[in-house]
Parts: sequence; structure tokens; C-alpha cells
Amino acid sequence: MKIAIIGGTGPQGRGLSQRFALAGVDVVVGSRVESRAQEIAAQLQAAIPGANGVITGLDNAAASRAADEIVLLAVPYAGHDATLGSIKEALAGKILVDIVVPLAEGNPKAVAMPAAGSATEAAQALLGDDVAVVGALHNVSAHVLDLVEQPINCDILVCGNDLQAKRKVIDLIERLGVTAYNCGLAESARCIEALTAILIRLNMSKTTPFKHAGIKIWGD
Repeated sequence: MKIAIIGGTGPQGRGLSQRFALAGVDVVVGSRVESRAQEIAAQLQAAIPGANGVITGLDNAAASRAADEIVLLAVPYAGHDATLGSIKEALAGKILVDIVVPLAEGNPKAVAMPAAGSATEAAQALLGDDVAVVGALHNVSAHVLDLVEQPINCDILVCGNDLQAKRKVIDLIERLGVTAYNCGLAESARCIEALTAILIRLNMSKTTPFKHAGIKIWGD
């Protein structure tokens, strides 16, 4: 299985690339500059010599085309729409996993939701019906993802309008040793994405004993 991570050279993308490679998934790191993607991919691969998955690097459009089916978007929100516009044709018939959170400019403790309601919904509107957009991995800190020798400390909330696409994404994510939940249609991303700002607020607080909290679902 081969996936692409657009923005794979960034904080979240690097940790996810290594974790998926360690889980036996081939990863194509995407960047605006191919040489940058190749350089980071080589560094990431060298740091996990026991991985069964292979990490390579290409420019964003080529990385999207190289993925078997699933492409993750892990860019800063400021570049969300422009990046999607640049790879839209390469995404036709594929599943986009949007992990982007629209944090307010200059204030990571608040969100500034787009007119569509969430980044996930904005991506679906921009890409149209040829691409199934699934929102996921919004609430995992880059610091946690980067500590690949440690398990991810939270559950993963997944949403989107295409049930089959969500099931495929849940199966992929659960290869990382976490539990992922189908949390409904894409409109659920309004709540899920907003939770990230609350977690950041708690993590930044001087009154809490932790710095990298996540979401856990508890039952009876």
C-alpha cells in the first residue's frame, strides 16, 4: 500500500510518514519543491532503519498521483486552499484525508472557521464530487507524532460524507495502533477541528500537569 502526505516535510507530516512506514505502509512525502521532499524523505527513512515501509519524496502533484488511493493533507491552514487547487486534478478518484485545522492567525487557542463551516467541508467544496474528503487526525499534536518510539496517546475522530472512504481511512489509521471512530458526516468536522484549539489552550495552561493532551472516548 502506498499513500501520499502533502506537507510531509512539516511537523505533523514527518511524524506521520515515519509512523506509517513503521506500520509497513509506503509513503510519498509531498512538498512544493521536489528536492526538498527527497531530502526530508531520506532523513526520515534513515532514522527508522527497521521500517518495512519505504519513504520517498516528490512534488505535491506527483506525490498525489503516486498514491494508490489515499492522500493526506498536512499543510498549514494558510496554504490549505491553494495547495488543494494545485493538486486537484491529481486527486481525481482518490480519497483526501484532511488533517488541517483552521486556527486563528496569531492565536492558536482559537479557530477561524471558513465560510463552508470547517476545513474538511471547504476541501470537499473545492474538490467537488470526484474526490471523497475525510477529516481525521486533527487532535494529535505534532510532538506526539514525532515520538515514533511511543504510542499515540489518543483516539482518532473521523468524519466525511462517503462511508466507504471513511472505512478505508479508519483501517489505515488503525495500522498506527490507535482506535478511530466514525463521527458522522463532514459537518462534524466543525466540532472536531474546534477541539484542537481547546486542547492547545489546555496544553499551554500553567495550571495543567500535561503539555500534549489528546481526545479519548470512554464507555461504560
